[in-house]
Amino acid sequence: MCLHNPFTDGVTPFMDKLSPATYDGFLKSYSIDPPENYNFAFDFIDKRAMETPGMKAMIHVDNQENCHKFDLDFFSKQSSRLANGLVSKGITKGDKVMLLLYRRVEFWVAMLALHKIGAIAIPSPFLLTEKDLEYRINFAEIKGIIAEDTLIPNVDRARKKCPDLTVFIGVGEKTPVNGWERYTPLVDQGSDLFPRPTDSAGGNDPLLIFFSSGTTGAPKMVVHTHTYPLGHVPTGLYWHDLEPGDIQLTLADTGWGKAVWGKFYGQWMAGATVFVYDFRGKFEPKNLLKMISRHRVTTFCGPPTVYRFLIQEDLSQYDLSCLKHCTTAGELLNDSVFHTWKKETGLSIFEGYGQTETTLLVATFPFMEPKPGSIGKPVPGYTIHLLDMDGQICPAGVEGEICIKLGDCHPTGLFSGYVKEADKTARACANGYYHTGDKAWADEDGYLWFLGRVDDLIKSSGYRIGPFEVESALVAHAAVLEAAVTGVPDDVRGQAVKATVVLKTGFIPSSTLTRELQDFVKKITAPYKYPRIIDYVDELPKTISGKIKRAEIRAKDNA
Repeated sequence: MCLHNPFTDGVTPFMDKLSPATYDGFLKSYSIDPPENYNFAFDFIDKRAMETPGMKAMIHVDNQENCHKFDLDFFSKQSSRLANGLVSKGITKGDKVMLLLYRRVEFWVAMLALHKIGAIAIPSPFLLTEKDLEYRINFAEIKGIIAEDTLIPNVDRARKKCPDLTVFIGVGEKTPVNGWERYTPLVDQGSDLFPRPTDSAGGNDPLLIFFSSGTTGAPKMVVHTHTYPLGHVPTGLYWHDLEPGDIQLTLADTGWGKAVWGKFYGQWMAGATVFVYDFRGKFEPKNLLKMISRHRVTTFCGPPTVYRFLIQEDLSQYDLSCLKHCTTAGELLNDSVFHTWKKETGLSIFEGYGQTETTLLVATFPFMEPKPGSIGKPVPGYTIHLLDMDGQICPAGVEGEICIKLGDCHPTGLFSGYVKEADKTARACANGYYHTGDKAWADEDGYLWFLGRVDDLIKSSGYRIGPFEVESALVAHAAVLEAAVTGVPDDVRGQAVKATVVLKTGFIPSSTLTRELQDFVKKITAPYKYPRIIDYVDELPKTISGKIKRAEIRAKDNA
């Protein structure tokens, strides 16, 4: 069935799934026309809960490995109760509310409650410092905050300089003080009916705000509208390849866009159950494998770094027989990881690419042959071109900036702008395109190969070198845990390739190891790309989302 309009009866919000045999067939048959004033909480959650209230929605395992299961009816009613409670505290349509909730069930309830009110949700990382919180709260003019009790002291230190922050909801076992309301009594006192207001938010009204990672400066506030959830239909139904009854595990913190990519909108619209593992502290691959095995997870999505940790374990000790589909995004997938995982599990890993400003932009879908290291082909709904410095479309084999063509119809899933930064919005959306700032090249089959941020490309002896390819080669070596590749000034070459490397436990920096790593890279990539300089460090500078701050490394080298 073609998805020209999956809302034909005006009531049923569930998604019909195409069964394309090829990418070209998918591209021709897939389209989606968002209904007027669409609101995911009312038009999917509440309606679907009325039709199939017992539909399994979530399996939640907390830090003590206690397991609880929830159906759609739970989320429909609990979000209505919280919405009523928040309204009683003064939260109204258009107000901004920050969420600091780890991977707690309350995160999903709070998001839906805010959708119903028409307030703007701002999911935020739990690692924000006092200074981070103060900046975000004041810049965004945030009115309310819903935070886990363990994070309240940090908020209290920041709130002294945040006069517009007036509503405080604490979640957890501890009794909050200093003007904080307790979440549980607020929800328990509310009605489980929250009728849709006559002026309900929907369509092109603001839905949520993500703060970008801020790898090169202060984070930007990225605004998405109520049509944004529908942009995740390709993610859940096709990239994750979900069917009703599947159990999907995406390893992502709720403070970042990847959480709603992998454990919210698209997965529920596919009829799948979201598996949430709310572990705290250091990531332990053994525990993750245990969760996948014990709870019969069928589809998994994690960054390549996680797969690198998993293949170092003895996978034969875990029953992974229910696992049928695996995906990855966030960085490039190393060939050796792809092939080792497939050898051990029989499963390929399907890559994808997108930004905070978008939904899934480029992907390798199940009906495509994966090419390890390629992010795949453009997702239907986005017209993507690689443009050169003059704005011309690049032929196959020529690198260019990944750009989304803007037409009369705004692509579903593309952000609406940056808050209070019209100049940055205008620069990003110029000359009929949204400019991602990322570089790639396309092969003869139309697969895209990611090179890195425009500012991260290295110009050496007339060659343009993307850092990810060199980093991918380095981390394939048994001694390397992490690597960041940058360019340093060179009188002869213009720039020389430098690698900043973190070694695995048991390996010691030496000139012998440096030569070994250089020779290793030469065998994997073109010889001119090898790092002429290797600097060994204990850790790489990163944003709170875990992205490498290459700009900080460059600044240190140029100081």
